[in-house]
Amino acid sequence: MGRQRGGRAASTPRRGKTTDEPKGPVEGMYDIDTGTCELVKDRYLPDGWVLEVNGVPSSHIDLGDPTLLEFEYMRWIAMLVESRFADDARIRALHLGGGACTMARYFAAVYPDARQVVVEIDGRLAELVREWFDLPRAPLLRIRVGEARAVLTTLSDDSRDLIVRDVFAFNKTPVALTTVEFTRHARRVLSPGGIYVVNCGDTRDLTTARREAATIGSVFEHLVVIADPAMLKGRRYGNIIIAGSDTPLDRNPSLARDLLGGAVPAHLWDDTQVRRFAAGSRVIDDSEAPVRKPATPAEGGTNGKPQGLQES
Repeated sequence: MGRQRGGRAASTPRRGKTTDEPKGPVEGMYDIDTGTCELVKDRYLPDGWVLEVNGVPSSHIDLGDPTLLEFEYMRWIAMLVESRFADDARIRALHLGGGACTMARYFAAVYPDARQVVVEIDGRLAELVREWFDLPRAPLLRIRVGEARAVLTTLSDDSRDLIVRDVFAFNKTPVALTTVEFTRHARRVLSPGGIYVVNCGDTRDLTTARREAATIGSVFEHLVVIADPAMLKGRRYGNIIIAGSDTPLDRNPSLARDLLGGAVPAHLWDDTQVRRFAAGSRVIDDSEAPVRKPATPAEGGTNGKPQGLQES
């Protein structure tokens, strides 16, 4: 979920899975395992494309420049990660939620030696994204078809330096991916000094963001929040970035300055501010998550393929 400038281009007839379609992006509506997606040409950038999943803007990608991030929350994540890891770092990144793999494509350009896995529940969407966009191939970037929590629980301890959770079912993150039990798995999988970053979508009352901050803060010693002032003051619906680590995340003095200097200026809250923001909010646990049932294609299945096993 993200904000992006520009309007929608005219849609073309819906496309299914065929063998004679050209490679590369083609504007139109496509059937996928979890519903439909629409690929829309950016009216302002000649190489830009917007991917909408079930009517919700999911990703923006520029074919000519992998470092161009149109969604502000992605720029904030990039600044945070780059404030921690040097350009020559061989980071091991896990992306929970794929979309067009914009974030993974960005890190592949900035960190050429990175090894990344993108977890995407929709197998057909993963196939289309590989066809449309110039994504790095394995071992630099793998797309693993599966449900985010199911995959996370299978990973080895201390096996990742960065975990980015950017998963939405329509406009909300599934509760099972926000609980303290889930967050403990993220902590287990991260190496010392690693970062767990979540994109939290919330309304003006900020209840979800407060509870997510309380939950992540119950597992990690150090927190930061990044968002624009209007969002932090509860004036609109939008994105808040919450990050946790076992080491401080706000020690780089350029981070706050860079965030303020962006196209959408953002504030950086340190650990004390975040814990004050979350004070009194109840930690989310698995008792609040709906009972999990086998998914059908319309509900997020993978078209009969074993979840967590297929990679491309």
